[in-house]
Amino acid sequence: MKKLLVLAASVFFLQACDDGDITLESFNFDTVDVQECPTNDLVFKINGKELLLLNIPASSFANVETPDGSPRIVNVSASNQIIYRIYSGNITDDNICDLVPPATPVVEQEWNATGGTIEIITDALYDTDGTTVIGYTHNIKFVNVNFSGPSNSFSFTEYLFGNHETDL
Repeated sequence: MKKLLVLAASVFFLQACDDGDITLESFNFDTVDVQECPTNDLVFKINGKELLLLNIPASSFANVETPDGSPRIVNVSASNQIIYRIYSGNITDDNICDLVPPATPVVEQEWNATGGTIEIITDALYDTDGTTVIGYTHNIKFVNVNFSGPSNSFSFTEYLFGNHETDL
């Protein structure tokens, strides 16, 4: 009877152990604003220790309104990247935009988009009189984007990245 009890307890403890791997099923950047680096094509969102980075050419944000129902489509590829990172500590735009990034915090986990599309809907921004265009808002959405990391992967059917504003 004791052997059976020890065996049952061993099985329970083995199943209850966690190997420490991070399992990611989603991320949440809904409450943070889109930022950009002034010296390169990086557009990103920071939420504490997490970063969601979009590295696509500035030409993808053409200052031309898109027709209703016809977003600009950018295919995820080596030159059109979406990267999700988790750092060892809270980060700022300096960690992303500086030519030589600071030594800390360091990237602990990284997932790269391996497929899908980026949809961009562009609308004009008007000054207070409503007649003069002063810039453009680019609404960015990820569609059927698959992320792959060293130990797991995840995907989104649709994920609203947010609005990126550009000047004239």
